[in-house]
Amino acid sequence: MRTAVSTTPGAGGPDEPVLRLEGVHKVYGTGETRHVALDGVTVDFYSAKLTALVGHSGSGKSTLLNVSGGLEQATSGTITLAGHVLTKMGPAELTRTRASLVSYVFQEYNLIRTMTVLENVCLPLELSGMARAEARRRAATALERTGVPRHTRKFPDQLSGGEQQRVAIARAIADQRPLILADEPTGALDSANGERVVDLLREVATGGVACVIATHNPEVTAAADHIVRIQDGRVVEGGA
Repeated sequence: MRTAVSTTPGAGGPDEPVLRLEGVHKVYGTGETRHVALDGVTVDFYSAKLTALVGHSGSGKSTLLNVSGGLEQATSGTITLAGHVLTKMGPAELTRTRASLVSYVFQEYNLIRTMTVLENVCLPLELSGMARAEARRRAATALERTGVPRHTRKFPDQLSGGEQQRVAIARAIADQRPLILADEPTGALDSANGERVVDLLREVATGGVACVIATHNPEVTAAADHIVRIQDGRVVEGGA
């Protein structure tokens, strides 16, 4: 049975952010190995907005995505996602909340090679407790939306890189979660396929999702509604 977690964007109405970070620090190691990856980050992300998270390699972009989605715990500060305070949760509650509210898109697609396209998109839905028939219906709708409906019975290795990334996006949107976190989703694609992926993510955001993309791609930045620039673990542009 699926755990009921509200997916309403924000606790205070449509003007509230889906995701809010307040004074967030993330520190790795101690002593001589101590590294401050995030240094007092305060930033908001809103529904129906495509946000580009930019900065040089090692600036803290991926760490910000990881703590925002509950993949890593912040060292200090407050992270609120759709009215739920992630930084007050224990591991089990955090896992349930993340599974209900956050979808991910990665540079390397992370598709299971031994499963068909349809099975890849269905898998997280079924793992969350959704009935198989409903999971297949949602997966088929998502694949239609992302432009790869004819490939449902193919395996990932039979698809181009651009097609695999569109399948990964279909997997991310099939469960209709309010937040998508994408880490360099165009990094392994040529310019034409990269542009298609950017257009698709922008369309997804326009449909009411908060979409946050860590990127070095100027085309992503140009397409974004909002730009957050991070440098040495600090937000230097676009913060709250």
